[in-house]
Amino acid sequence: MPGGALAVADGDAVVPLVNRLGRLFAEVVLTQDWHAAGHTSFASSHAGHAPFQTVDLDYGAQVLWPDHCVQGSRGADLHDGLDLPQARLVIRKGDDPAVDSYSAFLAADRTSPTGLDGYLRSRGITRVFICGLATDFCVAWTALDARTAGFEAVVVEDACRAIDTDGSLDRARQQMQAAGVRLVGSAELTAAVTG
Repeated sequence: MPGGALAVADGDAVVPLVNRLGRLFAEVVLTQDWHAAGHTSFASSHAGHAPFQTVDLDYGAQVLWPDHCVQGSRGADLHDGLDLPQARLVIRKGDDPAVDSYSAFLAADRTSPTGLDGYLRSRGITRVFICGLATDFCVAWTALDARTAGFEAVVVEDACRAIDTDGSLDRARQQMQAAGVRLVGSAELTAAVTG
């Protein structure tokens, strides 16, 4: 959020919209970055590197971030304005100090599941609607992994904001569209659900 360690421009503007959209659904799942201090994705953990540079780790290329969402810190809290009391599950991700995690389904090593797949299947859910921060990282990775896992995936674009570093937003949109992720606006979604 603006003012945070890894601020996404206009990120707080999505909160009221996410609250409104959340009320359209019986099943709501939240995700929460939950990094250990000294996490491998932090630039401060790599001498001579700065945020937004890329390094190669055991599991592949890793964008380095400012220290953010450290477990138990104010920065890891869900936004104060988030009002989704019906949410049944909070997926904490990125908690392994040696592996980052953008997706709500799999860590960045592409082998460590969060349990979301099984949770959704146990509830008979076949389609997921995704919104939040940031479009080009957590949202896109979640949408792509949802498709890989066999779910229909819909990203509500105006309920998201991007970091957009070095063309990352355009790349993410192209990857999502190529994978069959639907990109919609909240008005279209609201009309489809309530109409």
